Amino acid sequence: MQLSFILLLLSISQTAADAKSPRVFLLNARVLQHERQLAQAHPDKQSDVGQAARAEADKAISAGPFSVMQKNAVPPSGDKHDYMSLAPYFWPNPNTPDHLPYVHRDGERNPEINQIVDHETMSKMCSAARALALGYYLTANEDYAARAALLLRAWFLDSKTKMNPNLEFAQAIRGVNTGRGIGIIESRGLTEVVDAIGLLEGSKNWTAEDEAGLRKWFTSFLDWLQTSKHGQDESNAKNNHGSFYDDQVVDFALFVGRRDLAHDIASRAAQKRIATQIEPDGKQPLELARTKSFGYSAFNLRALTELARLGDQVGVDLWHFQTADGRSIRKALDYLLPYAMGEKQWPYKQIEEMRPDELAGPLLEAAEVYKDPKYEAAARKLSVGHRNVSLVSLGGWQ
Repeated sequence: MQLSFILLLLSISQTAADAKSPRVFLLNARVLQHERQLAQAHPDKQSDVGQAARAEADKAISAGPFSVMQKNAVPPSGDKHDYMSLAPYFWPNPNTPDHLPYVHRDGERNPEINQIVDHETMSKMCSAARALALGYYLTANEDYAARAALLLRAWFLDSKTKMNPNLEFAQAIRGVNTGRGIGIIESRGLTEVVDAIGLLEGSKNWTAEDEAGLRKWFTSFLDWLQTSKHGQDESNAKNNHGSFYDDQVVDFALFVGRRDLAHDIASRAAQKRIATQIEPDGKQPLELARTKSFGYSAFNLRALTELARLGDQVGVDLWHFQTADGRSIRKALDYLLPYAMGEKQWPYKQIEEMRPDELAGPLLEAAEVYKDPKYEAAARKLSVGHRNVSLVSLGGWQ
């Protein structure tokens, strides 16, 4: 069983947790606590969740450490501690001798982006840190916690290897710029790190100094997100980029104790994101305009459902927000559902094979929030044959 199976389970049914629950924001603290109690009460037996978590933590135990210093390129600042990446959908210009400026080919990934590894290494760090922290929380194996702490210190705290808290040079376009606000979408995985930190609390391998250092880093990064030109550009983005920007700001604000900011951003998302991105019939026109229109529609819906989960924690109900003409998260889900189920043929451009399983996570959350069995049934059907979405083997949720 893949860790992604577990994370779908642990991200739904966000209900109040008591003081003993881990301080996580996208994973479900109550379900995590329940699984830990089961493991403690029956150490000779492992639930499916516990087994899967241990298997993934065992894979991650040798991962990394990762660092922005591992790239061969040097950012325009001259400081390798600055994160750096290239725009994935821009290619050499066939009409100029030096192939500059690069030109846009939406949805077609230029393999040149692999020349700069910061994006890949940060993604690996985020996933490994959370897998290890989850393994530690459920099993109390300090080896997992020690490795997670090593990864987090290397990326965020060690003066020789840490990343500066900015994305000034993310998704640069050769011949055009050295970085863009759009690049902020590459840090969305840092929400995994925030949950990992909460899962490590109480470990002898995670110190108060470590915790303070990460809070300081995320406080600085949150400030950069709000005040930099790149951050302001991404905040103003109308499509999935704006949605994932809000996800990050709300998540990081909760982590550093800025509940006022988290509440403000989540509250404004009702009009700023849902009301403007979703049509009365559920279409997401800015995502439908892309060359991978189903994929991006599901991607933005994932961002909105994550934002709704975060909103729950500050008393903002985005799940049930609806405009007078019917624009809502649920309407967007209902629009995509018959296409995911093969009941209708997708009428928009999709240059890659559709992955209906990308809708399984939002469907399972919808089943819990809206108490509608059709969503669970659809998720179960979509899970067949797709290793990244099945929750059937986990026996549902609590």
